[in-house]
Amino acid sequence: MSTERPFQAETSPAEPPTPPTRRTFIATTTVVGGAALAGGLVAVPPALAAEEAAAEAPPSSRVSLTVNGVRRTVTVDNRTSLLDLLRERLDLTGSKKGCNAGACGACTVLVDGQRVNSCLTLAVRLEGAEVTTIEGLAKGDRLHPLQQAFIDQDAFQCGFCTPGQIVSGVGCIEEGHTGSAEEIREWMSGNLCRCGCYVKIERAVEQAAGRK
Repeated sequence: MSTERPFQAETSPAEPPTPPTRRTFIATTTVVGGAALAGGLVAVPPALAAEEAAAEAPPSSRVSLTVNGVRRTVTVDNRTSLLDLLRERLDLTGSKKGCNAGACGACTVLVDGQRVNSCLTLAVRLEGAEVTTIEGLAKGDRLHPLQQAFIDQDAFQCGFCTPGQIVSGVGCIEEGHTGSAEEIREWMSGNLCRCGCYVKIERAVEQAAGRK
């Protein structure tokens, strides 16, 4: 009797599984986490989702103010500046957004007769206020005396700062700060003209103030 054993394939001990690489670990956890998040979002009841959306919405307020003689009532984000309200909501684009930091004066308007930088003024704080922009200075086809003076004295070049310069000049005249050229320069110093028309701007204010 043969003592040979039937042929059997030689087997080697089982090799331990290869540990995952850093790349496959990150990819796997990302997929699993995304699926869990998606599942969580799908499971949120509609009413709860609406409440969460309302809670995340920025606070807003209703404000009524008079702009160039017209009463306007709007609902605005509490963070909205007067400049953005004028330009984006009321379509009064004469006031320019220059530095948007209160340093150039291009956005100057009158609030209750006082000069303010509209880029730094919150619209929600102006309940009941009267606002005058460059669009509100002329009377129909008749220009404000300072607008005419700017033309007569050729007090602008690119014109970007001109609306703020004129509104500030009107405020300067109404405040009585036109006793001398030096006084005008001092009280108009918050309005920058990158074209360098300062001498002509000063002359225009003097003309409108009746000093020329």
